[in-house]
Amino acid sequence: MFHKDRQGFTLVELMIVVAIIGILAAIAIPNFLKYQAKAKQSEAKANLKNVYTAELSYLAESAVYASFSVVGFGLSADNPRYQYDVGLGDLVGKTPLAAITCSGGTSAGIDSNPGFTSTGCGNIDGDVAIDSWFINDVNVLSNMENDV
Repeated sequence: MFHKDRQGFTLVELMIVVAIIGILAAIAIPNFLKYQAKAKQSEAKANLKNVYTAELSYLAESAVYASFSVVGFGLSADNPRYQYDVGLGDLVGKTPLAAITCSGGTSAGIDSNPGFTSTGCGNIDGDVAIDSWFINDVNVLSNMENDV
């Protein structure tokens, strides 16, 4: 019997490889998106911790809490994920959905018990749900609405 030397892959072998790649992608892509969303939430938490530190420093110097522009908190103009509020008509950042406006921040001056609550709101995954975090003057960081 005469056999010709065959080179290459058979169709069955190629189909098996495509099936394996499909299974791996079905597992890996949702996990990647989940970790990407968690990283975006970590960014919001870190920014709110920075707000807390800035407000605490300003309180130590001036005996009042102040707006973002006064305490020196700002974000890069190309940060599209979260918008931050400290309750003094001072929104920092932008969100990709125009309908989202971050609110809920409060700030009390020296005539009462000094305190503040700063909020960070954003859209992590492009749907209509928003992700909303807050931090207050006693360093309580909490997730009010979860977009993950």
